[in-house]
Parts: sequence; C-alpha cells; structure tokens
Amino acid sequence: MPGHGGGVNDELPRPVVRRIQRAERVFVSAVTAWEIAIKSALGKMTAKAGLEVALRDYGFAELPIHIRHADAVRALPPHHRDPFDRLLIAQAIVDDLVLVSADSAFRKYKLPVVWD
Repeated sequence: MPGHGGGVNDELPRPVVRRIQRAERVFVSAVTAWEIAIKSALGKMTAKAGLEVALRDYGFAELPIHIRHADAVRALPPHHRDPFDRLLIAQAIVDDLVLVSADSAFRKYKLPVVWD
C-alpha cells in the first residue's frame, strides 16, 4: 500500500515511489484500511488520519473487497498465513493488479510484486 510523504511513503524504495508516481491508477485495498484500523485500536501502530482522507489527498483509488476476492483465497496455496495478506494477494490476482510489498512470501504466488 502506498503511504504518505511526498506523495507516497518516504520509507518506500525510490524505484517503487517512481513507479507509483508514473502509474495511471493506484489502488489501495479496503483490506489495508481494515488492518490499519485493527492494529491502531490494539495500540500496535498509530495512524495519523483515516485512510480515506489520504486516498483523496493523493488521488489513489479505493479497492473494495468483493465476494470474488474472498472466494479466490480458497484456491491460494498456503505460502502465506496472514489473512489480510492472503486477501490482498487474492485481490491482486483476481483484478490483475501489481502488488507493492517487501514481504518475500508474496513472490511465491503467481502475481507481479514490486519492491525494488
């Protein structure tokens, strides 16, 4: 998920930032907002503002969760056990999207993953 700072998160590698800036459209999944909300409520992270505001500020598009995404999780090999990440992987596969992640387990699935 792209973050904040100069248009995207300052912690992202420069090639990823450039790719996001050049992209015709950048989606941020509702899964990401859900995970941030849960982790914030548990005190595991702090979120400055709601993700919806950031999406609007940066011109990113919301990617909702659909039944087809949840159904696709069932067919995924068990390379990754995190339910949030499995749903992100399913969304990327079903909607033919490129996923931005440093998580090496994502590369075990048949989808394009960008980090460096």
